[in-house]
Amino acid sequence: MTIRIPYQSYITAGLLLLTTAVMAQPTVQDAAQSGSGANNQPVSAQWQPSLVRDGAYDRTPHVMRTLGWQPLREADVLWKKRVWREIDTREKQNLAFRYPGDDQTGGGYFIEILLDAVKKGKIKGYSTFDDRFTSALTKDQIMEKLLGKTDTIPQEDPVTGKITMIYSHRDFNPDIVTKYRVKEDWIFDRNLGRMVVRIIGIAPLVDVIDNDGNYRGTAPLMWIYYPEARPVFAQYEVFNPENDVHRLTWDDYLEGRYWSGRIIKVSNGLNEDFKGQGYNDLEALYKDRQIDEKLFDKEHDMWVY
Repeated sequence: MTIRIPYQSYITAGLLLLTTAVMAQPTVQDAAQSGSGANNQPVSAQWQPSLVRDGAYDRTPHVMRTLGWQPLREADVLWKKRVWREIDTREKQNLAFRYPGDDQTGGGYFIEILLDAVKKGKIKGYSTFDDRFTSALTKDQIMEKLLGKTDTIPQEDPVTGKITMIYSHRDFNPDIVTKYRVKEDWIFDRNLGRMVVRIIGIAPLVDVIDNDGNYRGTAPLMWIYYPEARPVFAQYEVFNPENDVHRLTWDDYLEGRYWSGRIIKVSNGLNEDFKGQGYNDLEALYKDRQIDEKLFDKEHDMWVY
């Protein structure tokens, strides 16, 4: 016997489910109590989540979306090139890396988000001996590399003459991280019929200052394996100076390539960057433009030929 359910019943059930889902959405206070969302994980002590609704409306925290990439098969890869880029955070298009943010963004620079995730064991930092993630670093090794060893200074009490040891260390200044190095693969997938870009790793570059206060260059602090760090990046927002409502997560920002980076190295068998091959700054810039154009034109060339 077939039981027929009236069409109106489906509509009623659908509206009921929709109403339940809307009512079940967490408010800012609910998120703060449950410990989920970017609002409850400040990376800077200067920013803490509000205990009340600090705004005209309840703000729904980001929902964790699927972060999986489109699968790639080696048989479908017709062309591949590995590229290294350098992001200068002092450029206007890259200022998002330097915004101190607020309680919604996590309240810190991008480097503070990375260091906080490493300290809490959410992601690993890898040695800069190479860029192939061959050796993992402990958080103590990373902080010692960033701040130096703790100084031990003997101090004598002028009254009792007793000598006590004073331990001091430098405070971290996020402004010393002015650049990031990105390692990525450019792949033409014939299954998708287009060029695919995959970021493999990110390395913050720290300004090196000598004892006289002179700038001596930059040095990589650690390598972050990007696929491993994407769930962390998806929990924090990028501050938008134009509109407080329209904000992206750091995963959206990096995947959408809203940043600007200059190519400093390309897979060529020499394993050297442009400066290592004898290019001066101006020649390296021309080389960057030349390779960028080749990458842009390669997708069209694969279709034509």
